[in-house]
Amino acid sequence: MTTLIIARHGNTFAPGQPLTRVGARTDFPLVKKGRDQAAALGRYLQEHRLIPDVVYTSNLQRTIETAKIAIKESGVSNPTYPLEIFNEIDYGPDENKPEDEVIARIGAQAIKDWDEHAIVPDGWVVDPQEITQNWRLFAEQISAHDDNETVLVVTSNGTARFAPHITGDFEGFRASYTLKLSTGAFGIFHYENSGWTCTGWNIKP
Repeated sequence: MTTLIIARHGNTFAPGQPLTRVGARTDFPLVKKGRDQAAALGRYLQEHRLIPDVVYTSNLQRTIETAKIAIKESGVSNPTYPLEIFNEIDYGPDENKPEDEVIARIGAQAIKDWDEHAIVPDGWVVDPQEITQNWRLFAEQISAHDDNETVLVVTSNGTARFAPHITGDFEGFRASYTLKLSTGAFGIFHYENSGWTCTGWNIKP
């Protein structure tokens, strides 16, 4: 059985800071809470015998930092491998803008459709088919030998929400879970009997 853990990076905003929509062109580091979330992820992996054999991140420092802290906390020293396919999406004119400004431009319904159905709002630079295909190809590659490997991917919320397509039943997944991953949270997928199943989503260590 191959196990795939998909985690969202830790928090990049300190208490009292205005929240903005951070995408591919905004490369913030973790704040203290984010580092604590990363450490909690590592402890969870260690305590639940989910220590990864291999770790992938995006090219953004918030995902790399989260992965390195988590891996160290889990008790191993595995390297991390950044892959561009796991970069956050580009929010176009809404990149790094406060959420009230984003809603004023595209409307609350567009945000709701994105959060519940992964329907891309107007102006965002996102190709859902490409992201979905990237996840499917990656899942196919790591499950090719089905050798009991555990793989950790640390990515961002916009990209992670397309990962459940690897199950072949995105609508079924959506009926059971919210698409959004909270900061520092993760989901678990298992490959066995020639298919992927999700056994947990938005788990908060």
